[in-house]
Amino acid sequence: MARRFATDLSGIVMICATLQACANTTPRIAGRQPVAPSSLAGPATGSARTEIGKASYYAPKLAGRTMAGGRTYSTESNAAASETLPLGSTAKVTNLDTGKSAIVRVQDRGPHAKGRIIDVSSKVARKLDMKHAGVAPVAVKPLVVPHRDGGASAEAPSEE
Repeated sequence: MARRFATDLSGIVMICATLQACANTTPRIAGRQPVAPSSLAGPATGSARTEIGKASYYAPKLAGRTMAGGRTYSTESNAAASETLPLGSTAKVTNLDTGKSAIVRVQDRGPHAKGRIIDVSSKVARKLDMKHAGVAPVAVKPLVVPHRDGGASAEAPSEE
């Protein structure tokens, strides 16, 4: 009986997780400025979509270390770490609390903290006005995503 209950419960949890992942709404957070849906659209080719989640920034002690892409991390670079975007991708990161944004290049893997979708350099954290808080809600919009065959998908130019 206990085994059947555990099986049924795990099935319900999987269904709930699937439904939550398929939900097409962005949760509202107090103080968050609305972001126009057109500014969150993914690349024209449909190869990658905008992610909404939390961003953090690299600890200063990581300066000078080699990133997954082979380059040395500099606090004054536009480097970022992502688990989902390929190395070499370029993305626009927008702080959803302030509306400030910055362009980053994915040169590392991470973040390694649960619930975060991107780590950015200190320079980018300053541009996004998230240095004081340390973590901020963001939208990560891929702009150029390299392919294994050497090609790339590019976002149509925006009028900003």
